[in-house]
This record gives sequence, structure tokens and C-alpha cells, in this order.
Amino acid sequence: MNTLLLHYLRLPFAAMIIGLVFSGCGENKAAVTPPADVPIPVKLQPVVTGNQGRILQYSGLIASNSEARLSFKIGGIISRIYVKEGDHVVDGQLLATLDLTEIDAQVSQATQNVEKAQRDEQRINNLYRDTVASLEQVQNMHTQSTVAKDALNIARFNRQYAQIRATSSGTILHKLMNEGEYASAGTAVLEFNGADQGDWVVRFGVSDKDWVILHKGDKANVSIDAYPDQRFIGQITKLAEGADATGGTYAVEVTVTAAGRKLAPGLFCTLQLQPAGRRAYTFIPASALAEGDGSTGYVYTVNADKRTVKKLPVHIAFLQDDLIAVSSGLDSVSAVIADGVGYLTERSVVKLISNPDSLTK
Repeated sequence: MNTLLLHYLRLPFAAMIIGLVFSGCGENKAAVTPPADVPIPVKLQPVVTGNQGRILQYSGLIASNSEARLSFKIGGIISRIYVKEGDHVVDGQLLATLDLTEIDAQVSQATQNVEKAQRDEQRINNLYRDTVASLEQVQNMHTQSTVAKDALNIARFNRQYAQIRATSSGTILHKLMNEGEYASAGTAVLEFNGADQGDWVVRFGVSDKDWVILHKGDKANVSIDAYPDQRFIGQITKLAEGADATGGTYAVEVTVTAAGRKLAPGLFCTLQLQPAGRRAYTFIPASALAEGDGSTGYVYTVNADKRTVKKLPVHIAFLQDDLIAVSSGLDSVSAVIADGVGYLTERSVVKLISNPDSLTK
């Protein structure tokens, strides 16, 4: 039988009727606070003080440092795309090519210009030896020959990058253009992920208050939704020195060890960052918090008479699982009320119990 109901049975008849009316409004109604002179059963929980690093929690998506948006160096009509999304490719594999009609003509033209310039240079050198041509003419023709050779090198270089080849082994994530489309120079045609290198990372932004306590090398525990029963080890490898102009956050990159698991870009994960600095905190059960607003909250403890209560303001540092880390407000307090807090006011009379289940049975 509910302990509170036993107290109601000792009240005058009118008070009992009022209690029954409220209790008959349905099981989903809010609990009724007992009259101030009725002891409220509560249970104390000890507070624990220890040195603990603040735990920061963020979320993000798995990505790879080898991701790249592959494009042609020059513009042209796409002749062939040899891969589709999801294909695994190897280093150096041909992925796409432009129609080479125009670029081949440019290479041919540059080749003929080099041949002509070399003939002209040879001719002017012969004339110079016969004292018919001047030194200036020889030098000018040599310059023309050099310029023609450079133009041929440029044409050949452009022809080489009229193709797209895999820069390493990996996977094609997205095909952004199709055969027959005109691709401008530098426009992404394929999105590629060199996942075979295993350089998995998570990128996200943190607040200024969290940024000041984070450092490169700080550890992180990574939980990936696709592997709910496994925790992955991470480490902060990049920490921005300035805030993002759009969101005002500071970019952080955590490198994640795959631990033999198959990972892919886009997997959702949560991270618990562990800054290196440690300080003393007082830990209390989350159920002990009576009110909370941002970093400020209130808890109850019992006075020396073990019957009346005291409401104390506390400063909340962070949450960790089912515990609250308190940075101030509980000096000289050894225990707080953790069960029955929802019934309490500063004028409440309480009764200490040893079994919290008596509140609900």
C-alpha cells in the first residue's frame, strides 16, 4: 500500500475525502503534494567528491581525409565515364575522359610549331656561321624555338589531365555528371573516397567555452550507431585557431581508429571528449536535482533534526551518465535527498527511509 495513503488514513474525514477525490482523477494526473504537517518519505544519497576531467559530448558523421572531388583540368565534352557510384577502384585506374578531338589537334599543332622553329633555328645558325645573319637574329630564333617547345609541353600536359584517374585505391561515392555533358575546367565530375587508407575522421564544431579546455591529442570515445555494442577510440588531431564566420563555433577534427570494423562516410556517431585537465567536482545523482536552469540548479538536504529540509542552490558543471557534477554549492554537505524530491518544498516535513521502493508500492 502506498505509504502516503497510509498517512492520509490518519487524517480527519474531510481531508481524506479531498485526497480520494484528487486520487480518483486518473493515474496520469500529477502527484498531489501532501499537507505540510504530513512527513514525506525521502531517501538520502551521499555526495562524492573526486578529481574528474569534464566530459564533453558532441555528434557528427564519419568522413575520410582522402575524400576528393575529381575534375578535368580543361573544359570539354565528357566522352566516357568508366565507373558508377559504389565502385571500388585502384590507384591509377582510368575513371573518365573528355572527347580528345580538340586537345589532340592542339598537341599536333604545337608539335608542328616546334618542328618549324627547330628548322628555322638551324637555318639561321648556318647563316650566322656564314656571317650573313646577325647574333640578334640567332638569339630571337632560339627564343621562338624555346617558346614553341613550352607550348608543346603545355598541350601534352593538358591532354594528360583531360582524363581522370584514381589518386589511390578507394570507392566512388557520387557521379556528379554524365557522358555528353560539357565539363568546365575544375568542375567536379566524381566524388572519390580513398577509404583503403583507413584515415577516418569526424568533423564538428564546439563552443568557445569547450574550445578553451580542448587540446590536440585529447582522447575521445566514439559511439557509432551502426555498431551499438562497440566503442571506438579517437583523438583530436585538428583544432581550429579561430571561430567559423557562419556559426561562430570552432572546428574540431577527431581521428577514429576503425578497430577492424567496416566504416563508411556518413555513419552517424556521438563523441565523448576527455580534456586533459582535471579538477575536483562533487557528484550527486541526477534524481536529486529539484530544479534546473542552464548551469544553475537546486537540491534538498535534511537539517540536523532529520525532519526539516533545506533548499540549496548549486552550480552544475556537466552531466555524466546518471550523475551531475557540481562545482559549487555543496560545501560541508555530506548527503542530498535523491528520492521524493518532487514532493518537497522548503516547509516540508520528511521521514527518512532506507528503501526507495516504498514510495511507489
